[in-house]
Amino acid sequence: MLIVAEDLEQLRKEIERIDRALVGLVRERVRVARLVLRAKQAAGLPIVDPVQETAVIERAATAARAAGLPPEEIGAVFTQVIEITRRAELALSHK
Repeated sequence: MLIVAEDLEQLRKEIERIDRALVGLVRERVRVARLVLRAKQAAGLPIVDPVQETAVIERAATAARAAGLPPEEIGAVFTQVIEITRRAELALSHK
C-alpha cells in the first residue's frame, strides 16, 4: 500500500477513532469492574486481588506476543488500566 502525504489527515482521523474506541473500552471495563466490586463485597472478598491482576497482565502479554506486539509494553499498558479500574472500584467502595 502506497502512502502519500495527502493521506496524513485521513490516517490521523483513523487514529483518533481508534483512540475514542480505546477510551470507550476502558469506560466499559470500569463499569464491569464496579459490578465485580459489588460481587466481591457480597461474597466478603477483598477488593484488591493481586493474583487476578497478575493473571490479567500475563494474558495481555501472551495476546501481545501472538499479535506481534511487545509483551512488556502491553503489560505496562494493562498495569495502568488495572490501576484506573482499581481507583474506580475504591472510589465506589467509599460511597
